[in-house]
Amino acid sequence: MHYRRLGRSGLKVSEISLGAWITFGKQIETNTAADLIHAAYDQGVNFFDNADVYADGQAETVMGKAIEGLPREALVISSKVFWPTMPGPNGRGLSRKHMTESLHASLKRLGTDYVDLYFCHRFDPDTGVEEVVRTMNIFIQQGKILYWGTSEWEAQQVMEAIGVARQYGLIPPVVEQPQYNMFHRKLVEAELMSVTQQQGIGLVTWSPLFYGILTGKYNDGIPAGSRASLDDMNWIRDYITQERIEKVRALTELARELEVTTAQLAIGWLLRRKEVTSVITGATRLEQLDDNLAAPAALDKMSLEVLERIEEILDNNPVK
Repeated sequence: MHYRRLGRSGLKVSEISLGAWITFGKQIETNTAADLIHAAYDQGVNFFDNADVYADGQAETVMGKAIEGLPREALVISSKVFWPTMPGPNGRGLSRKHMTESLHASLKRLGTDYVDLYFCHRFDPDTGVEEVVRTMNIFIQQGKILYWGTSEWEAQQVMEAIGVARQYGLIPPVVEQPQYNMFHRKLVEAELMSVTQQQGIGLVTWSPLFYGILTGKYNDGIPAGSRASLDDMNWIRDYITQERIEKVRALTELARELEVTTAQLAIGWLLRRKEVTSVITGATRLEQLDDNLAAPAALDKMSLEVLERIEEILDNNPVK
């Protein structure tokens, strides 16, 4: 496992990380989640991503139990705040009240005194950025979080937070967590990457396989037992279009030529960007985890010719 520095901070995280979204506390049993975390840790993964809203908080509870036998100082644990998790008008957003209450609840569920990374899960137009930055600064001073960041913020919003921090001598965000994959790239490549490079912000990206579509498992329809076949996950079917499937079929053929899986090709394509600190992956089985963790090997096969073939297949390069 290789480790990359998170922006200009001194924190180093594994280039492949394991996330709890969709799976922990919902799709898989608690024992399976623990097995995945321990297997990932044994193979060098140190970054485990979570959020207060995942499985209504159960994802944090499951992760908290799973990490009990691991050395806390060796782990980088994250959580997030924004979406509704409590009753009433103050049960959501980035007000100091909701952020404080949500953080305390997350720490209790995770069974830890602090989280290494704390994300604003979305931008809150109802809360001033100064309040958000000051609240994060307070959390750091209290030792409840070590670093903070944003998720799905626009480049100008990230810059506003950095500007506020500089103006008042506060600690700025060190990381942004955007969705980034072969089918969702314009915002990241055309706008976000230049800002994060200039400002020393790390990028930890989610949905590298575009809801599983970039694994190739939907190339011939929706298999029984797959996420898209589940009633509570039927929204994925909206993303499984004929145009995308044709592209994934072509990517699958290219992956076969390179002797990697389609998923490894997609993750390796992300890791080729030095701006990307870590790719957050998900898994429901140990076989999926192992396949994802082997993806860095695809980096050695990312020649200029291969990258050009990928661009021809995708035909969505935002710089064109």
